[in-house]
Amino acid sequence: MSARERAPHQTVDLEAMARAYEAAAGRYPRRVVVCAGTGCVANGAHAVIQAFVEQIAAAGLNVTTEVRAEAHDADLRLSKSGCQGFCQQGPLVTIEPEGILYTRVKPEDVAQIVQETLIGGKVVERLLYAEPVTGQRCHGTADIPFYTRQRRTVLRACGALDPEDILEYISRGGYAAARRAYTELSPQAVCEEVTFAGLRGRGGGGFPTGRKWDLTRKQPGPKKYVICNGDEGDPGAFMDRSVMEGHPHSVIEGMMIAARAIGADEGVVYVRAEYPLAVRRIRKAVADAEQMGLLGDGLFGTEHSFREEVMEGAGAFVCGEETALIASIEGKRGMPMPKPPFPAQSGLFGKPTVINNVETLAMVPLILTEGAVAFRSVGTENSPGTKTFALTGHVANTGLIEVPFGTSLREVVHHIGGGVTDDAGHPTSQGFKAVQIGGPSGGCLTEDHLDLPLDFDSLRSVGAMVGSGGLVVMNKQTCMVSVARFFMRFTQTESCGKCVLCREGTKQMLALLDDITEGRATLETLDLLEKVAKAVQKGSLCGLGKTAPNPVLSTLRYFRAEYEAHVVQKRCPAGQCKALRVPSIDAALCKGCTLCARKCPVGAISGQKKEAHWIDPDKCTRCGVCAQSCKFGAVTGV
Repeated sequence: MSARERAPHQTVDLEAMARAYEAAAGRYPRRVVVCAGTGCVANGAHAVIQAFVEQIAAAGLNVTTEVRAEAHDADLRLSKSGCQGFCQQGPLVTIEPEGILYTRVKPEDVAQIVQETLIGGKVVERLLYAEPVTGQRCHGTADIPFYTRQRRTVLRACGALDPEDILEYISRGGYAAARRAYTELSPQAVCEEVTFAGLRGRGGGGFPTGRKWDLTRKQPGPKKYVICNGDEGDPGAFMDRSVMEGHPHSVIEGMMIAARAIGADEGVVYVRAEYPLAVRRIRKAVADAEQMGLLGDGLFGTEHSFREEVMEGAGAFVCGEETALIASIEGKRGMPMPKPPFPAQSGLFGKPTVINNVETLAMVPLILTEGAVAFRSVGTENSPGTKTFALTGHVANTGLIEVPFGTSLREVVHHIGGGVTDDAGHPTSQGFKAVQIGGPSGGCLTEDHLDLPLDFDSLRSVGAMVGSGGLVVMNKQTCMVSVARFFMRFTQTESCGKCVLCREGTKQMLALLDDITEGRATLETLDLLEKVAKAVQKGSLCGLGKTAPNPVLSTLRYFRAEYEAHVVQKRCPAGQCKALRVPSIDAALCKGCTLCARKCPVGAISGQKKEAHWIDPDKCTRCGVCAQSCKFGAVTGV
């Protein structure tokens, strides 16, 4: 029976559901959990799950893939989870109640796991995570620094519960916070509790969530909306995707509480179409909640109603900006609008609207169940709580992490991340150069910032920002000019073109960066680049344009010497800019065969036969023919 067919004001007994589920789940002495987040799925998690089904059956064991109310015999339960965070080591398999975590599991490993662990009670040592330096094997998450040095709140259930099982969410206290909001608290009281908790928007802006809700609550009119912004578009960012895939009901419950706070009866979850797994799981979560009467009319026996719709975005990065997102939902081209009026005043279809990102909404139920004081006890005074980050780049342990605000960059990179790696992925103790934080909207942090606390105010003071939470670690072999060019190319491509400063300014900045990386620039180019960047930052209409210059301005600020090497010495210190590479011939490897000299189209190579040759850098066009023709690998720098 759907929520629309359900009799109004019918209550849902969450505690009875939880007790029934726990009683049924308690009949299975063992549980095998396979990570089925996008990263592990891409590495073959579905094949691992199928291998477990086959091998368990072959071993004569009874297995179930769902918790059933009716009594039946089963030796163990096989289930999937959302992203467990340790993406570098996936696919991941957890054995409960022992707490064993197996890493990089392949289908061919499953037979051994079934025989030795599930039947024999032994641990398969080779599949345990090994510390890179000591080689020590870790039994489970309680032993792995990647996990032990985090504080997982929003993410703690992502890797544990089945994201497609609403009853398991309820058994862990799910929807109790929404019930409290609708049956015990007034809209004003909800706003006040979230305000006191100090929750700030996790999508990048950091605006106080309770204050935003209260502003919307005070707007006149009977019709209001709640929008969940799941249009996560930053390169390397996958925090919101993982929460929607692994903990979708927390997002729905957060939206319900937001709706109660402002008086809304409709909500929209706006998800990137490039996130098919997140779309499928959030849609199933909405349908299951409707089926149980948790969404629809007469919520928790009250007069209130709330329904949700899931909409797929068309892939425009600018739709992460709230007014462009609203336009997209309305069926218009996703382009930002001037503010004021703000969405709290005139949003979706001209009605007062609250827009929060996925992580922000997933935090809300925790505040109403555990209390605002408990929430404020973690993090810093002005940035309470935790923040998820997507840790990628030249770091040993890439993946999804969650730490309290105020945690240092050093803790994240060197302890949770396991340290910096070289381009081949090998650990290197002296390789750290910078971290790009906040994606195209963020800035760079250097060695001088390793002990800087990661929070809204501290990052803003050094010209960076939390952003959505992307953290890209870069080693000494990274060209910072090329990094700035990469992000500028991204934002220039994604500019909607509505305002001149963003449309033309980002294009000019990209052209100037091209000049720098291709050897056509002068010192005046750097001054012009900085001038244009500040103009774009000041005069653009929306957040995309205003923050687009951040990677350029921060790298100019902290790595100006590297820019100057490009324009004055016509040299890329990192050796990454092809046009500025200075080719040379290693005399120890050169055999004097003259093949490179004969192949060179501009006669830039000289030398006697059977003697080491050399390259005239003034004549060389860096075409690479010499390196391609050399049979001894003597030509370098091309």
